[in-house]
Amino acid sequence: FVVCETGGWGGGTWLRNRKVRGAEDLVAAALEAAERQHTVVLGEKITAQVIHTLAKEVMGLNEQITEIDKLIAARFREHELAEVMSSMPGIGLLLGAEFLAAAGDMSRYGTADRLASLAGVAPVPRDSGNVSGNLRRPRCYHRGLQRVFHTSALITIRSCEALRRFYERKRAEGKRHTQAVLALARRRVNVLWALIRDGRCHQSELPVTAAA
Repeated sequence: FVVCETGGWGGGTWLRNRKVRGAEDLVAAALEAAERQHTVVLGEKITAQVIHTLAKEVMGLNEQITEIDKLIAARFREHELAEVMSSMPGIGLLLGAEFLAAAGDMSRYGTADRLASLAGVAPVPRDSGNVSGNLRRPRCYHRGLQRVFHTSALITIRSCEALRRFYERKRAEGKRHTQAVLALARRRVNVLWALIRDGRCHQSELPVTAAA
């Protein structure tokens, strides 16, 4: 039985309206009893112990992940392309290391278009009937490479004014969010390919092949 101190259905007013004798005293007694009550749920202590143990394990895993990230970053810095790649906005140490692990030997791609195709960021037509110019991501691609360029695109939308304007221009052209990010990711491929090809660090006005 729930009692409301300020009236309403469960308060003194509610009881008085129903001709209950000593309504105010009954409400006061109920409130006092409620304040003294400490309900113990069956298995509560065991649940608390389990949660505490799981929390400690998660904290331990986070510490291990942090240490592994440091090792990966240190190893990436030793690579001949580390300085070139990390100079590019949206590609940090860990994302750069992820790209190298996924891409392997860069000579096997030949062109930026080939890399973009394997990375799943080269839009392909999805026209039907009277609808044309509708692009989508290809069905077959390397998910590791795709993650690198998609993540890079999302980062630069938030952190780079010029690339945010590129994204907004695509949206203004009528493209959905996914399509605009895909177009930006494709541009990311062009920039990174040019940097690696020329062996030079990123510059804000670095010329690249026209993006989709």
